[in-house]
Parts: sequence; structure tokens; C-alpha cells
Amino acid sequence: MLDKADTTVAGGTTTSNSVNYMPGFGNDFETEALPGALPQGQNSPQKCNYGLYAEQLSGSPFTAPRGTNERSWLYRIRPSVRHTRRFSNATYPHWKTAPCLDDHSLPLGQLRWNPLPAPKETLNFLEGIRTMTTAGDVLTQIGMAAHAYTFNADMVDDYFFNADGELLVVPQVGALRVFTEMGIMDVEPLEICLIPRGMMFKVSRLGEGDNWRGYICENYGAKFTMPDRGPIGANCLANPRDFKTPVAAFEDKETPCRVHVKWCGKFYVTEIGHSPLDVVAWHGNYAPFKYDLRTFSPVGAILFDHPDPSIFTVLTAPTEEAGTANVDFVIFPPRWLVAEHTFRPPWYHRNIMSEFMGLIHGQYDAKEEGFVPGGMSLHNMMLPHGPDAMGFEKASSNELKPVKLDHTMAFMFETRFPQQLTKFAAELETLQDDYIECWDALERKFDGTPSIK
Repeated sequence: MLDKADTTVAGGTTTSNSVNYMPGFGNDFETEALPGALPQGQNSPQKCNYGLYAEQLSGSPFTAPRGTNERSWLYRIRPSVRHTRRFSNATYPHWKTAPCLDDHSLPLGQLRWNPLPAPKETLNFLEGIRTMTTAGDVLTQIGMAAHAYTFNADMVDDYFFNADGELLVVPQVGALRVFTEMGIMDVEPLEICLIPRGMMFKVSRLGEGDNWRGYICENYGAKFTMPDRGPIGANCLANPRDFKTPVAAFEDKETPCRVHVKWCGKFYVTEIGHSPLDVVAWHGNYAPFKYDLRTFSPVGAILFDHPDPSIFTVLTAPTEEAGTANVDFVIFPPRWLVAEHTFRPPWYHRNIMSEFMGLIHGQYDAKEEGFVPGGMSLHNMMLPHGPDAMGFEKASSNELKPVKLDHTMAFMFETRFPQQLTKFAAELETLQDDYIECWDALERKFDGTPSIK
């Protein structure tokens, strides 16, 4: 377990410019952990300074348009061909990949869970991932998976990269140190981080505690980007300057290590004699980042009615069909409610999109009971959902004065594809069998007599 100020990793030495960040979304960055490690004026000199190797990491096809072309040049102690040797099969039985039609007996319905139980055995971040839903097809690079994680040990000599998609990590309990090839991110609850497809990393615990818990969206499709703001204009929502990319850091460790890989839904492991996190300098725009959800600037109705939840989109992974996301990452942050003559919580609705929700802290305004921090819910496409009966009665009778909805943060992984429930999620002991009953008290009120003059 590490302290936030600690940049020394057990079994080796970490050299960095401390845990610092560069602001901006999609920028072309450059950074070096040792002076002069970054070549100037070219990408691949005949000899690199410090005896480093030059290597390109591409996140898009070479010929992708400039606006979507992603690549970074890395200057490392060993080329990454030395970071994999002969692979062996590995097993992570609770991490599932689409298409996944697990055999379980739970029928279709609106579903909600309490938090994952704390592990009874020792688990690191990789071992603690539990898939709740999958959607799409990883082989055609569409869709996503929604995971929850809970763990209690560090990845000391274990490293991982995911060839299947990028990982959006949402901590709920316990801060994380995410050490990637391109630098270190310290990520606490109410922050998120994104690890690009194919990038090596390991995760350690920060602070005190006995259980670290959160959520992950594994995006198989086009990379997450900022949504277009349309008529909102240039400001508000998530602003580019609030996204933070880490400065260069490297781990100089010459001890036995293991690299774990996820590729087309299967897992493999290889043994090497050193750390693969050996990038001393880099430049480019294919990079990890973190974002503080508290910097999101919400917009909303200032006269009447409740706007669509799309105004709370932080990141979106688009498809070829305009306005239809492979995945949206949406949050429901603190905000003022001021609309007149309006039912203020989210309205009852059915939707072509499928919604996996989590609660980071506080209370979600559409549910008075049962949806607890660390919990999860699933409302699949075209299944009706909305405020529970208590929430409806409260919102229907409250005085409509300005109210600060405070001390809350919920989120949603929303996809155009149906989310298939895993056997683990269907049989999870924290599944709330009585969730559907939260709407039972919504009785008929119609009597044929107008109540509004």
C-alpha cells in the first residue's frame, strides 16, 4: 500500500517528475523523466540518448484522419518485444467478454444490486474484477462490458494490458495509484481515469482501508472522446483543461515479473525478468488521463421541464451512426433544481439505449430507498423505469422553490446495444429480489375529474 507522496515501488526504483500532470484533452504532449531523453526534431534517431529504444504505440490506423489519428512515440529501456516471451494460458473466470450468453435462470427485468461483498481472500485489482454485463461483439470491436471491482492487495510484480478495449475506471471506495507505461495517475473516488487499449499498467492501493471498490467500463469500440456541445456552445459540461495526462515516469526493476494480457476475450501470461514500465520519455496524443468529476459544469432547465440526461455526458464513444453512442459515460452531479411547474426528478421512460448505473456517494434523486453507494442497477433497452413510488410522491408535492441537490454523484454506462447479464451478476448474493416492488405503490389516480384549472 502506497502513500500519495510515495513514488518508490517495492522491489525497484521509480524515476519521475513526481505525480504531476499535463492539462488538456487530446493534446499532443511531450514529457521526459530524465533531461535530454526526448529527441528533438525527429521521432527515430539512429541512436537515442541514454541508450534508449524508440518505439511507436498506435491507437488508430496509420491513415486515420488527422482529427482521429492517435499515436505516441516512446523512448524506453527495452523495446516492448522484450516485455513478452512465450505466453501461457491464464484464467480469470469472473471477467467475461461479449458476446457472452451465460447460462442462468434469471428472467428479463429491471435489476438492482447492493455493493459487491468484500473479498475473503487476497486479491489484486486484476483478480478482483467481476463482469456484470456485456454488450456487442469484441471481435468486431463494437459494444462494451460493465464490470465492478473489489480488491485488497497491490499489483507488485504483475502487469496487464488489454488488447480488447480501453478501460474507464470509476473508483467508489479507496484511492488508486495507476502506474502506466506513460506515467502515474493517483485517482480517488469522485475522479475517473482512462487507460488506452494496449497500454501496460499496474494498480496499487493508496491510503488506509481493507477493501478498495469501484466500477469499470471496458469499451470495445471507438475511443471515448468529449461529446459535441451543439447549441450549448464552447463552455460548460466537461472542459478540456480539466483532463490531466501524467508526466513521464519509469520503473527500473530487474526482478522476475509477469505480464498478463487480455486478447479477444482470452487471457494469457508471460514471465519476464524486469518491469515493462520502462518508458523514460514520450510524446504524442495516445495517452492515459484522469478527470475530476467535481469539475463538471452542469447545465439544465432554468424555467420548466426536465431536460434529457444527455446534457450530463462526460465522455462518449461514438458509432458511425451520428448521435448514437457505442457507450456514453453520463454523471448526475450536485446541481440546483429551479424549474417551475415541473416534476423535477428524471421522468418515467422507456429507451432504445441500455443503462447500467452506479452510485459513487450520496443519494440518487430518482430513488428514495434501496440504491446505495457502491450499488448498481440495470435497465435494459425498452424496459420501463423511473422514480420509485416514494420519490414520485415527494416530487409531486414538494414546494417548487430552488433546491440544491447536493452530496451526490451517480453515473451511467449507456449503450445502444442490449446488455447481457453474466451468470455472476444473475447469482450475486447482493441482487435485490424486491427491486421491482419499488413501483408497486404507484396506484391509479385517474378519476375523470380535472385537477388543474
